[in-house]
Amino acid sequence: MTAKPKHRPTLNDVAKKVGVTKMTVSRYLRDPNSVAEATREKIAVVVDELGYVASRAPDILSNRNSKAIGILLPSLSNQVFASLLQGIESVTKAEGYQTLITHYGYSAEEEEEKIASLLSYHVDGLILTESIHSERSHKMINAAAIPVVETIDLPENPIDMAVGLDHKQAAFDLVSKMIEYGRRHIVYFAARLDRRTQLRSEGYLQAMEANGLTPQIVSTQEHSSFTQGRELMRQALEQFPELDGVFCTNDDLAIGAMMHCQEHHIDIPNRVAIAGYNALDIGKAISPTLASVNTPREEIGAAAATLLLKKLSGKKVTKPIQDIGYSLYLGESLGKPV
Repeated sequence: MTAKPKHRPTLNDVAKKVGVTKMTVSRYLRDPNSVAEATREKIAVVVDELGYVASRAPDILSNRNSKAIGILLPSLSNQVFASLLQGIESVTKAEGYQTLITHYGYSAEEEEEKIASLLSYHVDGLILTESIHSERSHKMINAAAIPVVETIDLPENPIDMAVGLDHKQAAFDLVSKMIEYGRRHIVYFAARLDRRTQLRSEGYLQAMEANGLTPQIVSTQEHSSFTQGRELMRQALEQFPELDGVFCTNDDLAIGAMMHCQEHHIDIPNRVAIAGYNALDIGKAISPTLASVNTPREEIGAAAATLLLKKLSGKKVTKPIQDIGYSLYLGESLGKPV
């Protein structure tokens, strides 16, 4: 068993063991190429041997860059945000930035507290996944005077920069496609009722009303899940027995709805067409495949990080609001055109 060190290794410990000054080690840590190759190799060996981790405190206290980006996610279990994070880190890692990730559970109050926490660590910038924030959040962000990118949505008045897609139009397009395929009694399944769910609801309502059809919504305040999708499908069939289509605010609900139908021998898509949102991999692996909106989460994350780092480098950002777009995945659950 390795003996536990008496204290956390310091810069001085590294310098003594290598036989150089603390200044030399400090230069190496900022830029390894700034010291001679032989010295560089010795320092690297000792740093590894001692398990030394350089402190960012001096840089932070002297108002230099922390080389850290704060990222706020509403959910840690949702694949949508995992993909977004992958896109962000594909850019930040290559540029030597660390990501500080925090979770706020779709709560504006919790987001406010997490923003305060991240700002206390002097992060160089923030990437947000919500477009509606508390007044205090706005005040703290404005006072911090750091670059901010809001993602997933396209707010009308972003704090600073924004990268996302038009959820209302995407929902309108998919519901219109369902109507084109002969569906007349389409029910919308909503969960949690956050901003994105509201935008998709608006797109659904617009498509139904544009075609002279009666909109019907079944909703829950619970987290989206397969279980909730099954329950919403049960409720919808009970309340609206004539339904012939279901548009879900996300794929989790849609998969759950499909499970309920298959368990009760309700034919998809002949009896009921089902569509989701986000085009997760599971929807393409099941049978019938799930119709959905393909949202480019990794591209959004990469574009957001690129914008943020561009602004941090002092370069001019000519396009602070970027619509990444979307596409429709016309899975088998949609049926065929009539």
